[in-house]
Amino acid sequence: MKLSGCLTIIILVSIYIFPQEKTEQDIDVAYQNAKKGVYWALSNIPGKKMKLENDLIAEDKLYSSVKIFKEVNGVKVVSIGYHQTNEVQIIIYKSYDILKTEGYNVPISGLEGE
Repeated sequence: MKLSGCLTIIILVSIYIFPQEKTEQDIDVAYQNAKKGVYWALSNIPGKKMKLENDLIAEDKLYSSVKIFKEVNGVKVVSIGYHQTNEVQIIIYKSYDILKTEGYNVPISGLEGE
């Protein structure tokens, strides 16, 4: 009787743990795709445009939707990463000074506060 009770508990616990692990993995992949969008955006800061939007697509899959907004003394990046039915959104703001010290190519017009 104790054995069947223990097996029942183990089965019930495993039923709840495995879907959570799958969801966790899916969210992690969506987060990684959102980060790829952030890195792409920081490497492609527009020179004259105030706003730039792009989708990162590979192998007919949408990995990330990215928007770059030029703000006063910096840029705001909104990146949405996708994986299956999951979405993760990252929003960051970086000043031009920080971007320059981190080694990113900052357009000269961006430093002037265009």
